[in-house]
Amino acid sequence: MEERSFYKEAPATKPAMLNCPFCRSQETYDLRWLVRKKLEQLPRGADERDRARFAKFLSYMVLLDDKVPCKNLRCRKMFEISGVKTTAFI
Repeated sequence: MEERSFYKEAPATKPAMLNCPFCRSQETYDLRWLVRKKLEQLPRGADERDRARFAKFLSYMVLLDDKVPCKNLRCRKMFEISGVKTTAFI
């Protein structure tokens, strides 16, 4: 079985304070995350190897955005998100 069959996926947005490296302004940006919650029960058709893998899995979030545009109207340049973890366990 694939790993996706053990999780329920849902999009989410979380705010983060980021600094633009070009204009040095600090703003709050809504970053997009993919939340993967572990299912309550093992899906049908799973064998012993799948049961062992399912026991080890945890719920987690994955960051989808890697760049954001600056909110300053004079700047508006795209900059990379740094200082934010790309994966977070729930």
